[in-house]
This record gives sequence, C-alpha cells and structure tokens, in this order.
Amino acid sequence: MANWAQLSFQDPASPVMMQLVYFHDHACLILILVLCYVMTAFYSLLTNGFMSRFVLEAQVIELIWTIVPAFILLFLAFPSLYLLYTMDELLNPSMTFKAIGHQWYWSYEYSDVCDLAFDSYMLSDNVLSSGECRLLEVDHRTVLPVNLNIRAVITAADVIHAWTVPSLGVKVDAVPGRLNQIGFLSLRSGVFYGQCSEICGANHSFMPISIEMVPFSIFSSWLNLNTE
Repeated sequence: MANWAQLSFQDPASPVMMQLVYFHDHACLILILVLCYVMTAFYSLLTNGFMSRFVLEAQVIELIWTIVPAFILLFLAFPSLYLLYTMDELLNPSMTFKAIGHQWYWSYEYSDVCDLAFDSYMLSDNVLSSGECRLLEVDHRTVLPVNLNIRAVITAADVIHAWTVPSLGVKVDAVPGRLNQIGFLSLRSGVFYGQCSEICGANHSFMPISIEMVPFSIFSSWLNLNTE
C-alpha cells in the first residue's frame, strides 16, 4: 500500500495544485477510454473472419478517425491552457519574499515586510528529532501566512537551481543573474516540503525546501521575534 501511495500526488494545499490534480485525473480518464477502445478494436480485428479484396478506400472511416482525435485533443488543450495561464498569474500579492539558490542550500529575504534574511541548510541525520523527515528538514524554515496571495522571487548565486514545492503547485527555475517570480496561496496551515529539481551538482539531492504556513497572527509574532 505504501508503494502505491508514492505514485500519487501529494495532498494539494493551494487552488492551483488542486486544479493540477483534477487535470491529471481528467487526462488519465481520457487516456484509459482511448486505450480501451483501441484494444477492443484490435481484438476484434484479430478474431473476426470478415475480409474483402475489393475495398480500396474508406473515406468515411478516415474522416471519423481524424475528427474524433482532434476533439479529444481539444478536451485536453483547453483545461491545460487555462492552468498554464492561471499558474503564471499574480493576483495583487500581499507580500513578497526572495529565494536565492546556492550550492547547496537556500537563502531567503523578507525585504518588503522587514529587514530579515537567513540561510536554510539541511539538517543532518544525527540531529533529527522523532517524526522529522530525513533529507527534508532544515535549520530555518520559511514561515509564511495562510490565505494570502504570496509572490516568490527566485534567483541563484552560482548555477541553475529550481525552487519546487509540490503541495503548493510551485516549480520555478532559479537562474543566476535573472529574477523569476511565481504567486501562490495556501488554503491550510502545515509544513510543506520540496527540493531543488535541477541537477545542480554533487549535493543536488541535499538542498531541501521547508515551507511552514501559519495563521497571520503567528506569522506576525515570528517576524517580531526574528527582527528584534
């Protein structure tokens, strides 16, 4: 059961990720229906005894097997384009933070709300507490408020990295000398993990991302505590 669970998406925490999961299920349903039809037709061709030496063309059938796949592709294209533009849209962000990729750790800046910056390193196995996730826990989590539109500005200091948090539907390349941005909103509190998804060097697998989404009152207290 655990192995099957690893094949599914993480529980979505943002509206965009929910829509991505729905689109995945929608696409899989269409693929299963097409596969069942093709296998049924293939089995029928192998097992029936119908044949004719005088059928040279079948224009109606050719028209059908051209038009029907075109409509199937439209059923995939429209929700896909809608999601693409939704993921690229920034709806009046309430706050902005900056993530900078290094070999092999992340640093964060909260320059628009306070003068706060810190580095986030992965915790080694010998300092993990019971219940913490190996290779995913960090010494300083990125704390953000729930139910607010947040903009993340992503860049890198050395090579190309990728700031990726699957539960929030976020994946942005961190390119040296360039600022990329993405907006997201979390609908629930919790700790959401991610990792760099670019092959950025020997310790590529050891630069995790840990986002802690909390109510705004707790976020304000955390800011005051870390800026005193």
